[in-house]
Amino acid sequence: MRNATGAIAACLVIAMLTGCDATREPSGEADTPDVTETSQPPAPQASPMPTGSIIRPDIEKTEPVEKALEPLAVTIGFAEGGDELDAAAKERLDRLAESEQVRAGWPIVVHGHSDSTGSDEANLRASRRRAQAVAAYLAGKGIGEARMAVIALGEQNPVAPNAKPDGTPDEEGRARNRRVEILVAPAEAAGNETESAGAPAGREDAS
Repeated sequence: MRNATGAIAACLVIAMLTGCDATREPSGEADTPDVTETSQPPAPQASPMPTGSIIRPDIEKTEPVEKALEPLAVTIGFAEGGDELDAAAKERLDRLAESEQVRAGWPIVVHGHSDSTGSDEANLRASRRRAQAVAAYLAGKGIGEARMAVIALGEQNPVAPNAKPDGTPDEEGRARNRRVEILVAPAEAAGNETESAGAPAGREDAS
């Protein structure tokens, strides 16, 4: 009898324990859905800037073209009746003596001119003295006399009127005509200039 009672009691205990497990609430972890992590693609990275030259390799650098040397012309003025070189004239001749044209060895043609005051012979002599004064100064700068040709033209080739329309003297024009024109050019150009000047009677060597 005592054993039957114990067996019944054990069955009741087991039934009670089983009922507790059935009524227990499910764990929160079981209800949580699985979340699958998705990896994001990496952000694109900017390409590094080139460190070399930006000049296109197919474009070649061209060397600058050296400008051809041009003939050099210089005009020297003189006072009325005079053949002396003033300070301004000497400064211009100094620059001419140091020019690239002179250093290139080109011939030098020196044309002497006068205004219309006085006789033709007197004007021719005055133009010759002026041209010789210029040639002598250049020779003193080391320019060989053989390179220079002196041509006296007197009043033949004025660059301005010697008189006004009413016949009175044009002093400004006469001052412009009292001059020496110097041309430093290649032999061919200098030869053409000499031929166009004419007046062979007025031509002398620089000496």
